Amino acid sequence: MASTAAPASAVPTLAQPLEQLRHLVEELRLLMPRVRVGEAQENTEEFNRETFWKRLNEAAVKVSREATTLTVAFSRLPLPSPQETQRFCEQVRVAIEGIIAVYFSLPKDQGITLRKLVRGATLDIVDGMAQLMEVLIITPAQSPENKDLISCNTVWIACQQVPRIPRDNKAAALFMLTKSVNFVKDAYEEMEQAVEECDPYSGLLNDSEEDSFGNGHRVDSDDHNDGEEDALGFPSNQDIYWSEEDQELIIPCLALVKASKASLKKIRISVAENGKKDQVAQLDDIVDISDEISPSVDDLALSIYPPMCHLTVRINSAKLVSVLKKALEITKASHVTPQPEDSWIPLLINAVDHCMNRIKELTQSELEL
Repeated sequence: MASTAAPASAVPTLAQPLEQLRHLVEELRLLMPRVRVGEAQENTEEFNRETFWKRLNEAAVKVSREATTLTVAFSRLPLPSPQETQRFCEQVRVAIEGIIAVYFSLPKDQGITLRKLVRGATLDIVDGMAQLMEVLIITPAQSPENKDLISCNTVWIACQQVPRIPRDNKAAALFMLTKSVNFVKDAYEEMEQAVEECDPYSGLLNDSEEDSFGNGHRVDSDDHNDGEEDALGFPSNQDIYWSEEDQELIIPCLALVKASKASLKKIRISVAENGKKDQVAQLDDIVDISDEISPSVDDLALSIYPPMCHLTVRINSAKLVSVLKKALEITKASHVTPQPEDSWIPLLINAVDHCMNRIKELTQSELEL
């Protein structure tokens, strides 16, 4: 008698739990490029700032809750059934798509700087959820005390950061400018420390050079080779030390980075004191150009390490000067400088020009070779 049972292929089956998680991770990774380049959603309704932040906070709480539910379910044996896993994955998917939708509801006219911060927070949450699921896939199911699961807490941290996001574009601009000031401050301190630690000539410098470089402490090498140069206190390997010409060039380079730090601090103060929340475009312009200062400072800082190429130092100095002067001019032309003749901007521009002129003098021979 012929069997009347339906063929096995006709019975719908679900993928195994870990395979479902792998598929969802791939989906989340594919969402991230769309979030990075996506435009704000068209909306005919007037934007309500209070409603937006309430929705964003609630969406972050929902993602955090789903992350906890998923972790508890997959951190012990037996693993959830395929049907239960499908439900968990759908809840995660809905939560992630929900917070992305809230981000897309933030209009451009609220400020590009603010949108970048919200976008960054959203991406951190999506990426954190994907990382958590990747750990759940590769980690054998154990108790909730599993160290790997506890250490993979980026999604919860990202969700907790949402209430700390600046609430308007002026606050966002101040947040970004503060970061830039700190980056440049750190770079300047690292340059000063490098000069102190790597300079075998520091004990031979005159007072003015020591004042410019730092404390002038000498660092002696543990290796003592025979030879006249070592006997006189000069290094045998010039590639890891600065020549006297290098040392002279470092002085205006340090001064230029110090001027960069001073410029950013003054720009930040002007935005804090005079910035208007409704002047989003001008605030965005100030932040955009100021964001270029720190990377330019880093390029200059890296180029002063021995063996130093004076031409590279000159090129990187010129790039930094160009960015600095543009930032100062944009700030001067904006509403945050109510009196364009304010003395601090011309003074800083003059200081920057003085540093660059000195660098040009000290590297002129490189151009003539």
